[in-house]
Amino acid sequence: MRVLVTGATGFVGGELIPALIAGDHDVVALVRNREDYPGNEVEVHEGDLLEPDSLEGAFDDVDVAYYLVHSMRAGEDFAERDRRAAENFVAAADAADVDRVVYLGGLGEEGEDLSEHLESRRAVESVLREGAFELTTLRAAIIVGAGSSSFRMIQQLVGRLPVMVTPKWVNTPCQPIAVSDVVGYLTGVLSRPNTAGETYEIGGPDVLTYREMLERTADAMGKRLHVLPVPVLTPRLSAYWVEFVSDVPRSVARPLIDGLKNPVVVEDDRLADEIDVALTPFDSAVRRALSRSSNGNGGTALQGGSPGLQ
Repeated sequence: MRVLVTGATGFVGGELIPALIAGDHDVVALVRNREDYPGNEVEVHEGDLLEPDSLEGAFDDVDVAYYLVHSMRAGEDFAERDRRAAENFVAAADAADVDRVVYLGGLGEEGEDLSEHLESRRAVESVLREGAFELTTLRAAIIVGAGSSSFRMIQQLVGRLPVMVTPKWVNTPCQPIAVSDVVGYLTGVLSRPNTAGETYEIGGPDVLTYREMLERTADAMGKRLHVLPVPVLTPRLSAYWVEFVSDVPRSVARPLIDGLKNPVVVEDDRLADEIDVALTPFDSAVRRALSRSSNGNGGTALQGGSPGLQ
């Protein structure tokens, strides 16, 4: 099967491509800069979803395309950039008669009180549904891995702040998932034709509050952590101090922190019955991510219902 991966140099894309290769798929990696993709094991197409002319030829003979793009790093206009990128993707995919698209979106309740980040993920999903192809959507919360901006923010905060003053939303429930499990689902749907046209929620085996994730990450790092939730700390103020003590830019930190107000827990686990993935406990996923980070194997990207991707 010929498979196109957008966001190939991102956190999830970098984990997905080796799995697709191992499954004997013919992979095309769409990247903005060819020099950013070090491997030579796949076909590389240099293009930008915000520049439609650069996509010419990228979708040729493609059976399935993965949409793993998120422009949060672009700043406060990321939602508009997301929408335009999705529209250009749909136009190119339809022109090439792509049969199927797999989109990794954000987990969270439906409603009007969504964070801007999660609202953008849903808007992209809506744009993709307008395509002539069959769309499979997987919705995930925080994806735990060495290259995740969400997890890197947690890791650096825990490593540098023995006492942490947090918004009251730190007690919101979340269902994080290991990146290896996400890849298992992303590849698994390819061999399940009945998953085409469906929307699924995916999560790990543990439902935790953000406070519990911070504390358990601290335990894995051998750190002591005291978390003090307060009702007056806004996402904007939180983003300022996150930027001060970590290398996660405020443009990324603020929408992530704002997303803490939305519970992100799996309510529909149909895909777990369809695809057998041995889900990784949160503590094991954290230890694996920390090990890869210390070995210099972490990427640079983001994901989840508090996640991003490229």
